[in-house]
Amino acid sequence: MSLDQLLNSGISKELIVLIISAVPVIELRGAIPVGINLFHFSWYYTLLLAIIGNMLPVPFILLFLNALTRLLSRIPVMERMFNWLFERTRRRGKIVERYERVGLALFVAVPLPMTGAWTASLIAVMLGMNFKYALLAIFAGVLIAGAIVTSLSLLGWVGAAIAGITLGVLAGMGLWKMRPGQNQTEG
Repeated sequence: MSLDQLLNSGISKELIVLIISAVPVIELRGAIPVGINLFHFSWYYTLLLAIIGNMLPVPFILLFLNALTRLLSRIPVMERMFNWLFERTRRRGKIVERYERVGLALFVAVPLPMTGAWTASLIAVMLGMNFKYALLAIFAGVLIAGAIVTSLSLLGWVGAAIAGITLGVLAGMGLWKMRPGQNQTEG
């Protein structure tokens, strides 16, 4: 469903911000600019809605992912999908393995795609982290990411330029680290 379809469906703008922030990959990184720049909500109202929406799925993932995975993995297609998902998540979870709760919070705090509350919840489950500690670490990361994205959204085009340049530099650094012939374990 596109944003235009959501707007024309009669759903309140507040609920749209909550829904966007609860969607994997997009999360509050997409919801905050929509709330501030499209709906013209105050930054603090938008931030509150986005944090609530982003945190809604987290307890359910932390509590029920293992049971759901065991149940659905009986279906071969679902087993392959979970294997693919968990392999990608394992690769992203190196910082979390090393620094545990602080690493989990930092992982979520970096407002990049695939570093949000959903992926962090998967990593926490895969590492067998305690529910309470994982939930608090993810919440701390969501607060930090929310502050960063809110600040960039309030800067308008300047914030977009800063975010674009930063993402470009980070992508370039990632590609440079992975150049052919280089040992990937070097740091």
